[in-house]
Amino acid sequence: MVTLKDIALHCGVSIASVSKAINHMPGVGQKTAQRIRETAKAFGYLPNAAAQSLRTNRSFTIGVLLLDENNQSLLNGFFAVMLEGFKIRMEEQGYDLMLLNRTVGKRTVTILEHCRYSNLDGVFVACIDFSDPELLELAASDVPLVSVDHAFKGHSCVYSDNEDGIYQAVMHAAAQGHSKIAFILGGKSGVTDKRLIGYKKALKELGIPERAEYIVQSCYRDVQRTFEATQKLLALDDRPTCILMPDDHAAHGGQLALRHAGLKVPDDISIIGFDGLEYFNYISPRLCTVSQDAGQIGQKSADLLINAIENKTGEMKPASVTIPVKLVKGETVAPIT
Repeated sequence: MVTLKDIALHCGVSIASVSKAINHMPGVGQKTAQRIRETAKAFGYLPNAAAQSLRTNRSFTIGVLLLDENNQSLLNGFFAVMLEGFKIRMEEQGYDLMLLNRTVGKRTVTILEHCRYSNLDGVFVACIDFSDPELLELAASDVPLVSVDHAFKGHSCVYSDNEDGIYQAVMHAAAQGHSKIAFILGGKSGVTDKRLIGYKKALKELGIPERAEYIVQSCYRDVQRTFEATQKLLALDDRPTCILMPDDHAAHGGQLALRHAGLKVPDDISIIGFDGLEYFNYISPRLCTVSQDAGQIGQKSADLLINAIENKTGEMKPASVTIPVKLVKGETVAPIT
């Protein structure tokens, strides 16, 4: 069995330094600590989790709170890619992940109670409803936290540039001659608000009047509601020539509504999605979409959370990071002829 002494001899450091490095404690230089951890990994050393927790008062476990509108967050392709990026980065630093819920055994608990019960070192939050009282209670506690697309006071946040994403989508449609550009919104949230700002900003710059009937409410990843929202737009006397969808998945509903009406994409009406999920690269016609770098969002969230955990004294201020988006032109936007 590999011991701390074996690792110390190999690295030319003290046993105490090895213990500090493996337990992510201060007192060892960053490069030396990284070399020690890499050596421990190469040697196959695994510290006893219970003993490690007693020594450091840390569990090296991170809570993950993913909640979308349909309570199907793990089926959400965007969330899945984001979580994978977060998971890889946290595992590189020796942390395990735990999905948070509101039960421990048969007992119902709050999110904060679950964090205390499991002695979690921090929490990663990505969801739609950031006004949940239990989430606000967690954010007001001393548990390190990082969130996506919403900033809590005293905590770091990673944003995807939703405003610029929709702005780019409208500008692309306009460049193809479209001026009748409709927008099917996702559920009410900060993300939706920012996308709506980008939509209105682009129309204003282009000199295209806003039309209230061209803005229709749906939900993220909801095929049926997006099908119905698209039907509303098609029923207008002066229907749009291009429709922005809530996301790539919901765009299926829009395409079905167009097909049901005997219309073709993009010959009759153009559509643009949001997310840039790889799956849609293999569907014909390839969806024009705004691609979010979900993996980068996850990795940056992990970096910020690790900093918060390892600097709980308040030496580091919370950070706000925005990850750029990119328009992928695809094949679902045709020029107006």
